[in-house]
Amino acid sequence: MSDIQKKFYVLRAISGKENKVREYLEAELKNTDLGEFVSQVLIPTEKTFTIRNGKKVMKERAYLPGYVLVEAALVGEVAHRLRNIPNVIGFLGGSDNPVPLRPAEVSRILGTVDELQEQQDDIDIQFYVGENVKITFGPFNGFTGVIEEVNAEKKKLKVMVKVFGRKTPLELGYMQVEKE
Repeated sequence: MSDIQKKFYVLRAISGKENKVREYLEAELKNTDLGEFVSQVLIPTEKTFTIRNGKKVMKERAYLPGYVLVEAALVGEVAHRLRNIPNVIGFLGGSDNPVPLRPAEVSRILGTVDELQEQQDDIDIQFYVGENVKITFGPFNGFTGVIEEVNAEKKKLKVMVKVFGRKTPLELGYMQVEKE
């Protein structure tokens, strides 16, 4: 079976059900002979950061919503079995003869996802004591202050802000301030 040429195909899934399709496919690969013809099931994801209640929250979301990449050899009934998985609409590029992705497209999609994940991990802004910063989030939004202390491990700053003519120390996260 090793002489079968496997290529990447795109399955169109109901948006939001990509993980269900992957779980179902992986269960089918283990329990039936479908594992001989399908080697990979991928959902390109990216990490996104949002600020909720003053805290930075990391969440993974689908980079291409509604699509599941499948590396398979469409021999015999394999295309039919993939098309009839719950929550799958069909193949992208034609229902009779699905068109495989070109290797350049696959590497671009997977490469783009890797680049996005690397970029998100490298959010490492350097702050220094004595630097002026502007608060961009929270109850003191719009205030400016001077950095008194930097905790790089926790990504926290102690900032002295003038409120009603008095200097007040605030502990803020890196994502709550920007350099002036």
